[in-house]
Amino acid sequence: MGRTPVLSHNLCTVLNVPHDPVALEEHFRDDDEGPVSNQGYMPYLNKFILEKVQGNFDKVEFNRMCWTLCAKKNLSKSPLLISDEDAFKVWVIFNFLSEDKYPLIIVPEEIEYLLKKLTEAMGAGWQQEQFDHYKIALNTSREGLSAWELIDLIGSGQFSKGMDRQTVSMAINEVFNELILDVLKQGYMLKKGHKRKNWTERWFVLKPNIISYYVSEDLKDKKGDIMLDGNCCVEALPDKDGKKCLFLIKCLDKSFEISASDKKKKQEWIQAIQTTVNLLRGGNPPPHKEARQKRKELRQKLLAEQEELERQMKELQTANENKQKELETVRKQLEAAAARAAEEEKKRLQTQVELQDRFSLELEREKMVRQKMEEQVAQKSSELEQYLQRVRELEEMYKQLQEALEDEKQARQDEETVRKLQARLLEEESAKRAELEKWHLQQQQTIQMTEAEKQELENQRLIKERALQVAMQQLEQLELERKEALGQYEEVKKKLETAANNTKSWKDKVAHHEGLIRLIEPGSKNPHLITNWGPAAFTEAELEQRQKSWKGKKATSE
Repeated sequence: MGRTPVLSHNLCTVLNVPHDPVALEEHFRDDDEGPVSNQGYMPYLNKFILEKVQGNFDKVEFNRMCWTLCAKKNLSKSPLLISDEDAFKVWVIFNFLSEDKYPLIIVPEEIEYLLKKLTEAMGAGWQQEQFDHYKIALNTSREGLSAWELIDLIGSGQFSKGMDRQTVSMAINEVFNELILDVLKQGYMLKKGHKRKNWTERWFVLKPNIISYYVSEDLKDKKGDIMLDGNCCVEALPDKDGKKCLFLIKCLDKSFEISASDKKKKQEWIQAIQTTVNLLRGGNPPPHKEARQKRKELRQKLLAEQEELERQMKELQTANENKQKELETVRKQLEAAAARAAEEEKKRLQTQVELQDRFSLELEREKMVRQKMEEQVAQKSSELEQYLQRVRELEEMYKQLQEALEDEKQARQDEETVRKLQARLLEEESAKRAELEKWHLQQQQTIQMTEAEKQELENQRLIKERALQVAMQQLEQLELERKEALGQYEEVKKKLETAANNTKSWKDKVAHHEGLIRLIEPGSKNPHLITNWGPAAFTEAELEQRQKSWKGKKATSE
């Protein structure tokens, strides 16, 4: 505990906090039960020092004391292109830009911001591609850099190649003044005195609420301050008294006339002072602090979005794992189903083999039955030949019947002719009778008719009567012939009915025979012929062959 009182005293001195050595001794007092505090120095530091800080202390001196405590142990021993003072300023900048969590690191976005500021202060061009490669290499290993790694990065000259040590030092000092000391702008200008009205060159330093002016830029001899608030304003003045680039800063109690070195500097200072006054009116922090806060909020937003995305990814991963489990369960079920299907397939194949064996036996049996049926078919074929012979006879009888019908038809025509002739003869006879009556009347009227004429008329009458008798005999003969033809027709009709009955019995036998054949035949790829009694027992080629045979036999018989 020898160094703890010294450290506590120095901290109280730098932070403008009254030192209480008694509280320190009480905190670390030992008794029979051991140390009262088992948490070390941090509880004392928080309770008796940091909680009493009011904010009216020199932050640079506080940072320098902290630097003195930790730099010797952690600073790299390798040679750097920057001095210890510059390394201290980089360390302070790191504390300003680092994340608010322990251990402190500076993230790649803030590294890029700092390197850009340094490169701009050195007047060099920013190498975005080079930093992107460095950022990729950094992101693959860790989230950011520690303070000592940042010092090594800047001190190695990796992003300041071609620049001398003095330029790098001036750039670090400029960025340090802006980010840590809140220096918004600084430079030499002429100031007009309030009493003697003379013009004197001063080093002006613009901060968020004050403009301080010194004898030189080493800031050792401070000559005064211009306090800024929301009521202040700045305006350009015309050239006068041989001085150019004039502008006026108006405050509540005083006004300050200042001369810049050129118009560009004049405009830069007017714009910087007006921006500072506007920030004071709006109660806004300095631009670099506001920008840092916005970058931090953006990172937090991106981090929250990333965490939300990771949460969603985890949910998706969990859902995916559940789906994988479900798929695994389904896969196992499918495998079990496949195993069952394989077993069923095996049983099916076994059943199929048994069926094939049974079918082979039945096929052999069918072959034997078919052989018997073929023998029966041969027998039926001979019977069919006899049947066909009978059919041919019936056809012959049918032709004879047709001829008899033709004869009957001719006889009927002749009978009709005789009837017409008889009718004509009767008409002629009527006419003759009328004529005879007329003659008779004439004979009665002419009593002087000779016997010879009478005899002649009698002879003519006899001739006509004989002709009439001959015609009647012919008519009776035709009637007899017609009755004879009708008798033959009835006889032929009876024969035809008998033949039809025989044909029907043969058709039934053949149909029955063909039904037996169809029960045993394996079937043909050719289409079956359909008859009046069902599907034919012959193929179309066989039927054509049989028809040709029948026609040949028929032609031979004729």
